[in-house]
Amino acid sequence: MTDAQETAPANAAQSPPQDSGPAPVPLLEPREGIPPVTATAEALSEVTAAFADAGGPVAVDAERASGYRYGQRAYLIQLRRNGAGSALIDPVACPDLSGLGTALSGTEWVLHAATQDLPCLRDIGMRPRRLFDTELAGRLAGFRRVGLGAMVENVLGYVLEKGHSAVDWSTRPLPEPWLRYAALDVELLVDLRDALEAELERQGKLDWALQEFAAIASAPPAPPRKDPWRRTSGMHKVRRRRQMAVVRELWETRDKVAQRRDVSPGKVLTDAAIVEAALALPTDVRALSALPGYGHRMGRKQLQQWQAAVDRARGLPETELPQQGQQPTGPPPPRSWAEKDPAAAARLAAARAAVSERAEELNLPQENLLTPDTVRRLCWEPPAEGTRAAIAQVLRGLGAREWQIEQTGQLLSEALHTEPS
Repeated sequence: MTDAQETAPANAAQSPPQDSGPAPVPLLEPREGIPPVTATAEALSEVTAAFADAGGPVAVDAERASGYRYGQRAYLIQLRRNGAGSALIDPVACPDLSGLGTALSGTEWVLHAATQDLPCLRDIGMRPRRLFDTELAGRLAGFRRVGLGAMVENVLGYVLEKGHSAVDWSTRPLPEPWLRYAALDVELLVDLRDALEAELERQGKLDWALQEFAAIASAPPAPPRKDPWRRTSGMHKVRRRRQMAVVRELWETRDKVAQRRDVSPGKVLTDAAIVEAALALPTDVRALSALPGYGHRMGRKQLQQWQAAVDRARGLPETELPQQGQQPTGPPPPRSWAEKDPAAAARLAAARAAVSERAEELNLPQENLLTPDTVRRLCWEPPAEGTRAAIAQVLRGLGAREWQIEQTGQLLSEALHTEPS
């Protein structure tokens, strides 16, 4: 019996049942109707008490106003728990939900795509100690489509409304159809959790999922991104350091304006307009106004603001211009490995193939079995001793969970001994 066979759970490669059975049923109304929006301290106290006294997991969701407002704050919180029903909470009117978070601290929280909602939940005092991520559970179970609507339809046989996912949730008052949509998002979340738990148990993957959920719940907040202006769309067109300085100045100016006005930065000035100005390096407002994105709708005061940013970049000494690329913190791009280190390139090719094959056997996405970055870092700087124990230690240091190490340790040990052809 091979090592892979020894560590593979029973039925791990079996696909979950999906896209079969009777036609799905449209879910049109919450079971108890649309709950009132909780927007006062008194109402929040009542919701907190009701949810603290209820039982079982609590379904949690958050609606943001991405594309409309600055940042990623929550504008509506949806909850549902057996015995308490559903609740809709306005975190603008009730910005501190730490009391509710504390009341639910010993409860398992059920979220869909938890990493998307956890940052805005933390900002208002809600931090789960235990969670169940139905999207991640779907990935581990081998579902092809893992959006909430697709999962509810395939697993539970209901169709959720899809029409209001990208609306401006900062709107007040929120229209009734939006509130209905929001309440339905948590209506079946615990039911979905129970069904996915059973499916993961059937496939022998439940412990894997629990390890993943624990890692998400205990992960610290992500550090601020270094040089976020470098992620401007179209940045690949900008080659010269002086032009890069223009992007940086315009991006930072736009960010301050957007934060002050509480609007999405793209509504202040588009990424395309920033890149146009960087490439053209206009010398005055007239030249700037002729560029795409700075047309007749833009007032002279705004144009002067953007031109001032361009002028600051034009006047910087060479020593203050940004470097061509960020200081690398990991291995070089894989495309350069064959030239820089042929042995590392051979290791990487073998490791990628082995991980991909194992992921296919287990019927889950390759990146969920082991992240590509983890594979690259291991292959670029492998441990001096290529034993499974040494590899396991490196993988733990890179954040791999024990189940991932069990499933890939032997495969990677063999791959690290691959010689270049």
